[in-house]
Amino acid sequence: MCIIKSLMEYNIKSHADSKNIGIWVKDKNKIKKIAAIGIRVKKWIAYHGFSLNVSNDLTKYKKIIPCGISNKGITSLKEMGIKNLNNIDKIIIKKFLNTFPSVHF
Repeated sequence: MCIIKSLMEYNIKSHADSKNIGIWVKDKNKIKKIAAIGIRVKKWIAYHGFSLNVSNDLTKYKKIIPCGISNKGITSLKEMGIKNLNNIDKIIIKKFLNTFPSVHF
C-alpha cells in the first residue's frame, strides 16, 4: 500500500493485481508493471522488499520476461512523464512509516 500511496503523490493511479505480483499502472492504454514486490524465506528468516522503477533503462527488460509475465509491459516514473524525482526517497519513507507505524529506522 505504501507504493500505491507514494505513486499517488505524483498523480499516478496504481493497483495491486491478485493474479500478478507487483504494482501496476495504466500507461498508454496498456497495463504495465511499475514496482516489484518480493519475499524469500531461508533458514527460518524472512526477507522481503520492493523495487520501484524510477528512471531505469527499460530496454533491458526486452531481453527477459519479468516475473514470468509476458502479456504485460514495464514502465517507470520517468517513462510516465514524471520529471521531478528529487524527493522520491522521502515520499516513500513517509508513506512506508504511515503504513507500518511500528517500524523504526
